[in-house]
Amino acid sequence: MAGHRKKKHHEEEHENHERWLVSYADFITLLFAFFVVMYSVSRVDNKKLTQAVQGIRWALHTAGNGGTGALPLFEGPPSEGGCRVAPGASSSSLAERAKAVEDLRRRIEKKVLPFVMNKAGPTAVTVHVEDGHRLVVRLAAANFFDPGQAALRPQVLPILDAVSTELKDLDRPLRIEGHTDDSPVQGGRFHGNWDLSAARAATVTAYLQDAHRVPPGHLSAVGLADTKPVSREPTETARELNRRVEMVVELNTDDPLLNPGGARHP
Repeated sequence: MAGHRKKKHHEEEHENHERWLVSYADFITLLFAFFVVMYSVSRVDNKKLTQAVQGIRWALHTAGNGGTGALPLFEGPPSEGGCRVAPGASSSSLAERAKAVEDLRRRIEKKVLPFVMNKAGPTAVTVHVEDGHRLVVRLAAANFFDPGQAALRPQVLPILDAVSTELKDLDRPLRIEGHTDDSPVQGGRFHGNWDLSAARAATVTAYLQDAHRVPPGHLSAVGLADTKPVSREPTETARELNRRVEMVVELNTDDPLLNPGGARHP
């Protein structure tokens, strides 16, 4: 028949009943990988883990021990960077260095204490150790200077003499830092706290050179105004703590005073 079109017979596609095997194989592969990871995690090297924990504690713990400001003296691995431990330094040598600088602090404190109790109060002079190697003798400005003035009071000169004798005998560089509180200077010849703190530091420095013949090359003076307060509390007690002059002796890690068996007593 003209115009008759033959009908095409499309055979129905055969349904694949085994496609689930692909998903099943993927699942088994992932499950196998999961158990491999779990097995590897379960086999932790406890010794290496303990060393890692000790290393982290050693690197991050910078607080003092026993109030001396020294590094903590627990066992720890040598530092390879980021920690204030000298290369090759052991925990025993650090302990001896901390003991040496603490003995030095106590010796100065013992020498000055009789003068302090007789001439001023127990807080007129305090001796601190910072970072395990920085010796700081703090002079309270309220005892050593009149308000807004930079001249030393005559009655406290014996205290300064006792401190200066001990620090001079160390034969180390000595930095004198002047500090004030955040209150503005009222009247007088000083324009502000920067002038006042610098003048007080210079006065103490000049006294060390003139009265005790401290070599000028060992001396330096700096005025820091209120930039480094001891306390930030808005109280008069805090402000009095911040008004101070600090005599700072920097001791390197290889200094004979800090090395085991190397501490000398002038």
